[in-house]
Amino acid sequence: DRTTIAIDMPLHGQSKKITNKNWQMQDCADMLLEILDSLQLDSCYAVGHSWGSMTILRAAHHQPERFVSVGFCNMPYEAGSFGAKMQFGFQHSALLFRSFYANQVAKAMMSEESRTQHPEAVQYLKNSLNQLTNKEIQKTDKAVITTVQSGQPYLDAIQVPALALKGKDDYVPTPPNIKTTIVDGKHTSPLEQPQAVLTFIQEVINKK
Repeated sequence: DRTTIAIDMPLHGQSKKITNKNWQMQDCADMLLEILDSLQLDSCYAVGHSWGSMTILRAAHHQPERFVSVGFCNMPYEAGSFGAKMQFGFQHSALLFRSFYANQVAKAMMSEESRTQHPEAVQYLKNSLNQLTNKEIQKTDKAVITTVQSGQPYLDAIQVPALALKGKDDYVPTPPNIKTTIVDGKHTSPLEQPQAVLTFIQEVINKK
C-alpha cells in the first residue's frame, strides 16, 4: 500500500552511465536527496543495505526533515583502514579469474549454511558481480570501502528515528545506540534471511 522507490547506485543497473567519474560516498547521499527533490517528495521512509545504509545515514544527517524513519541493514560505518586496502588489493588481484573471485566473494558475504541451502542466492550474487567490469568493481570498493570516511559522527548526531539489522557473523560492527536486530548469516541478510528483513522494514515503517 506504499510507493516504493529503488535506487540504482553509481555504476550499477540504470546508473551505470554517470558523468562524474570521481564520485565518492557523499555524492551518493547528494544523489538520494536530488531524487527526492526531483520526485517532489517532502518525506519518506528509507531502508538501505550496506552501501545503501551508508548513503541514507549521510543524507539523513544533512536533511533529517526529509526522513520519517530509517533502517540500516548490514551497515559498515567505520572508516576505510590500511587493512581493508590490503585485503581488497589482494582480492582485486583475483579479478582476472572471475569465477574464482566470485566464489571468494560469496564465501565472504554469505554463511556456509546459506550457500548450501540457497544456491540460487549465491547465483544471484554472482550474476550481480558479472554485470560489473573489473574497473567498476575496483572503483566501487575504493569509494565505498577502502577510502570512505567514518560514519560515526553521523551516527552520534542522528536526529531521525532509526533501527538496524545485521547478520550474526557479519564483518560489520553493531551500530552503537541504535536498536539492532541480529539474524543468522553474514553480510547479505536480504538474500539469506529475506523474511526477517521484510519484518525489519515493517518495523522501520511503524517507528515514528
